[in-house]
Amino acid sequence: MTWDCYTGTQKNQLRDLILQADQSSNLSQGVVYCTFPRRLLVILYDSLIMLGLLMMASAVALPFGNVNKIAFQDFWFTLWLLSVCFAYLGGCWRYGGMTVGMRAWRVRIVSSDEQVVSLPRCLLRFLVGAASLAVFGLGIMWALLDQKNRGWHDLAARTVLIKLNGVKS
Repeated sequence: MTWDCYTGTQKNQLRDLILQADQSSNLSQGVVYCTFPRRLLVILYDSLIMLGLLMMASAVALPFGNVNKIAFQDFWFTLWLLSVCFAYLGGCWRYGGMTVGMRAWRVRIVSSDEQVVSLPRCLLRFLVGAASLAVFGLGIMWALLDQKNRGWHDLAARTVLIKLNGVKS
């Protein structure tokens, strides 16, 4: 396993949570999955952070090329903005196990196969999450129907969101 991106305490906590999982990604009964309202609050919190990041990314891109840059009309500008979004989300998921919004709401992303979430899985999660939003949030709302509160992006990337300190004694 690759644990280099975690501190000693984080390694122990994450290892304890992950070791409770079996090979079929059924986390044990003691783990509390992230609820749908908490997931929405994480999304709201992170969207505010990403709004600021996208404003800064737009300011950086203004001197290059056409001054009238419009997302989804200018391919390269859109690609730049999506790259900035993935750098934030993918980097946080991969190297910290949580975004700033997830940290505020005490939620962690855990891979179902007892590994730290890899960069390709982060990319898959990001792309499927974008597609989920593109179809009016149906992929996000799928968490209401799933037993482990997973959206389409979690199912595709084989990840699950757990509530920290949610292990029952």
